Amino acid sequence: MKIVFTGGGTGGHFYPIIAVAQKVNQIISDEKIIGAKLYYFSDNPYDKEALFENGIIFEEVKAGKMRTYFSFKNFSDIFKTFFGVINGIYKMFSIYPDVVFCKGGYASFPSIVAARILRIPVFVHESDTAPGRVNKWAGKFAKRVAVSFKDAVSFFPPKTTAWTGQPIRTEIEHGAERSEALKYFKFESSLPVIFIIGGSQGAELINNTVLDALPRLLENYQIVHQAGVNNFKLVSGRAEVVLADNPNKSRYLVMPFLNPLALKMVAGASSLVVSRAGSQIFEIASWGIPSILVPITKTNLDHQKKNAFAYARTGACSVIEEMNMTANIFSSEIERIIGDKETLQRMAHSALAFSKPGASLQIARELVDMALSHEK
Repeated sequence: MKIVFTGGGTGGHFYPIIAVAQKVNQIISDEKIIGAKLYYFSDNPYDKEALFENGIIFEEVKAGKMRTYFSFKNFSDIFKTFFGVINGIYKMFSIYPDVVFCKGGYASFPSIVAARILRIPVFVHESDTAPGRVNKWAGKFAKRVAVSFKDAVSFFPPKTTAWTGQPIRTEIEHGAERSEALKYFKFESSLPVIFIIGGSQGAELINNTVLDALPRLLENYQIVHQAGVNNFKLVSGRAEVVLADNPNKSRYLVMPFLNPLALKMVAGASSLVVSRAGSQIFEIASWGIPSILVPITKTNLDHQKKNAFAYARTGACSVIEEMNMTANIFSSEIERIIGDKETLQRMAHSALAFSKPGASLQIARELVDMALSHEK
């Protein structure tokens, strides 16, 4: 049995693949399936450690971005995509997997073209309320389609589509005990903890607003701030200046990136999460934590804004649009939510109600069954 996973080079595409692969490996172990191999086709490995830990073989397949705006890179990327497709066909034919699992994104396009040409079954998973271009196209011929948001079902053929929810890695599906989590971060037990995350690469607008609001927020809260690998030095340097003489500076912890253990701990400690509106929504929901979402204004098909308001309709979060993201509005919204225990509890309950546990196993089971039936 051979399964190829493919998706664009972001955490929103990559980590759901890891979540499904974890459950595939569990099924392989439980059912003693011999000779199983898992592959990841993309333009970069994203997280080599996660691939290694789950026994996934990385195969580089270059891909050009399909931008919706004018850029000279669009011309060179046409050739990059063309040669990526040729390379994808060669590698796909050499391995000849039993099924291809597609998370979408520009980096998955050459692999899906190859699978289509070689008539290899495709399984699509869509994390947004409206699918991106690759998934929308692949969904037309995919043997199975799974979606995270119920709203996305209407974009795909009804006979092959199921609302499964979002695959979440086993190690971060639930938070740690609060006392253990507070000890991990060396925080006080008497003050609420706010977790601020702008995605694995960080978000400049969120980072800047947090820095402006820090002195006010640290009077009453403790903060874990994932600033992103690319922005960490700048944010931590500015924070040192802002908090130079602040007696509450120990209440602020800035980190470039949180590994699974740190994520589990911060989930156990936090009273509120501030995030973009990508696939992080589903992790936050599985933790049962109220949130403030700041969707990116300009995204393909405006999917972050649609995600944010779809989640807000459940009552689990509030939304601050980028044009309104100032230190004063941001701080006031945090104080409003945390200061009202009824609101906080209602939002936490709504978050858990939105969560659909078991998506990873459900998808993995179907993926393995497709692969085994294709083998025969």
